[in-house]
Amino acid sequence: MRTYAGHSSAAASNALYRTNLAKGQTGLSVAFDLPTQTGHDPDHVLARGEVGKVGVPVSHVGDMRALFDGIPLAEMNTSMTINATAMWLLALYDAVAEEQAEAAGADPLETRRRLAGTTQNDIVKEYLSRGTHVFGPGPSLRLITDMIAFTVTEIPRWNPINICSYHLQEAGATPVQELAYSLSTATAVLDAVVAAGQVPQESLGDVVGRISFFANAGVRFVEEMCKMRAFVQLWDELTQERYGVQDPKQRRFRYGVQVNSLGLTEAQPENNVQRIVLEMLAVTLSKDARARAVQLPAWNEALGLPRPWDQQWSLRIQQVLAYESDLLEHEDIFAGSTVVEARVAELVAGAKEEMARIEAMGGVIEAVESGYLKSALVASHAERRRRIEAGVDKVVGVNCFQGTEPSPLTADLDTAIHVADPDVEERAVEAVRRWRDERDADPDRRAAARDALERLRTDAASTTNLMAASIECARAGVTTGEWTDALREVFGEYRAHTGVSSAPVAGGPDRMSTAEDSGVTDWRGELADVRDAVRRTGDELGTHLRFLVGKPGLDGHSNGAEQVAVRARDAGFEVVYQGIRLTPEQIVAAAVAEDVHVVGLSILSGSHMSLVPEVLTGLREAGVTDVPVVVGGIIPDADARRLRELGVAATFTPRDFGLNDIMVQVVDVIREARGLAARLE
Repeated sequence: MRTYAGHSSAAASNALYRTNLAKGQTGLSVAFDLPTQTGHDPDHVLARGEVGKVGVPVSHVGDMRALFDGIPLAEMNTSMTINATAMWLLALYDAVAEEQAEAAGADPLETRRRLAGTTQNDIVKEYLSRGTHVFGPGPSLRLITDMIAFTVTEIPRWNPINICSYHLQEAGATPVQELAYSLSTATAVLDAVVAAGQVPQESLGDVVGRISFFANAGVRFVEEMCKMRAFVQLWDELTQERYGVQDPKQRRFRYGVQVNSLGLTEAQPENNVQRIVLEMLAVTLSKDARARAVQLPAWNEALGLPRPWDQQWSLRIQQVLAYESDLLEHEDIFAGSTVVEARVAELVAGAKEEMARIEAMGGVIEAVESGYLKSALVASHAERRRRIEAGVDKVVGVNCFQGTEPSPLTADLDTAIHVADPDVEERAVEAVRRWRDERDADPDRRAAARDALERLRTDAASTTNLMAASIECARAGVTTGEWTDALREVFGEYRAHTGVSSAPVAGGPDRMSTAEDSGVTDWRGELADVRDAVRRTGDELGTHLRFLVGKPGLDGHSNGAEQVAVRARDAGFEVVYQGIRLTPEQIVAAAVAEDVHVVGLSILSGSHMSLVPEVLTGLREAGVTDVPVVVGGIIPDADARRLRELGVAATFTPRDFGLNDIMVQVVDVIREARGLAARLE
């Protein structure tokens, strides 16, 4: 039983972990901030506004030491949601475990063998959905392979990779795509392990036995439960037939779950509690496909960062199921169900067909590099949004049954979420600079860090396993940015496909005309009407309307930005979308160079109050006064008010899910900024 947690600083997160463990949590699930996930120190230009926002910053072994102060690592099970820099965070974890062993008079090597936990380390889904990749697919697969080879012998209780279909579903994946893409990733990893030759054939079963999965459970209960049963069947077949693993225990499908945050709503957020419970049941009721670990989001995650009380509520949901109900006491209650068996068979057949298609392309890496997988996900997500906007798929409180009594949970929105300490970034910048200065002031420590980094570069340019050099860097006080930059020098950096240009043109939802008692909202704004508004406004200005969609900072959750870009394209805008990880200066430069009519910024990491004002200032300094800026993301009401005071023309949050309506509002702010008459309805 876990909650995904980490924020502000190592010390603050340590206090939270110890509190959660005291409440009955049985493992730790560490959230790292975006600079740590993408290999930057807090004082890097791209780290502005991102430090400590969506997780804890860990810049060196001192931070890792503080993060687990008073928590014996040899007795803990720790999940670390980390991918591009997974090897580095495991090296830091190993170094702290060694320190704890030496302080306790224990054998460090024996302590290492007792370490239990998981590094997510699934880089493929980063290219497709979450965006914290650093290196290209080839070097990234090399890092994963090296970690697997090291852990299978040195840290045998560690799961070196947690193949994560969770974010695929959030990026639009259907159950078939979720099955196929994640199992194709597992195939690519196992094929790479075999090809590398670091693990003898007789130990391949040990590798398979330490591969775990992290799935997404949505609100469609039966479908999600059948999906997990299909996963179990497909994984058993794949590992036995393709890799010859005979031990059924090693072939067991071992998975954890985070239930679906994408389906949590800002409108009537109290409904999220029952959604969370239904989604948890889908992965716990079926004993033959039951999750090994479950972590639940909080009811208010669509509003902002949950408070400790909110996380406690999610933990208590699990505890009620485990300790009060009888749901875990029986054999599989779905065995023999013809409905379940038929749906599982359908999912298995569809997944095998899609896996064969990927195999014919040369495998999942080739399917990533060609852009096929990203385009397929963007298209699936667009179709899902179309169905919700059209009212075909109903979301209670959002596109139907919107009437509501005032909620005591959100009576004061400014206190309904946790607000991070605004001084966190400044303190982290000062701390990492002090760490480097104090290290380099000591000739021996400076030389140790220099030599460790040089060994890392040399090993990276060869075929040597990189774990030993990484652990040496950790012990020598190397920082996260220094470790990653050393590998950037050898491997380069990678920009993934956006999937926007190749997404199919959508027809968009039609205006609903339904019976009054259906509960479905009659959404205004057919796509044809929006296209007409875009065309007429362009005609009045004597040009085509150009819309810059920008992702400033390190937030890689690009699903919303991609859907806005696709709908803007379908509505007749010329769309400029350059992908993720741009500085405010780069966005301003693009706005000027492309002579755009509107800038739309998408930020889900909480860094909007730092990055948006920089874009506004940059535009003013560039003499651009007639290009409005609109902002979308997880934006608390108080922040939205402040952004509008600073000059933002409009803000959009998850409650504004109708993309056609958003496009109409964007046309309106363009007209106002250019001094045109108000658009006629």
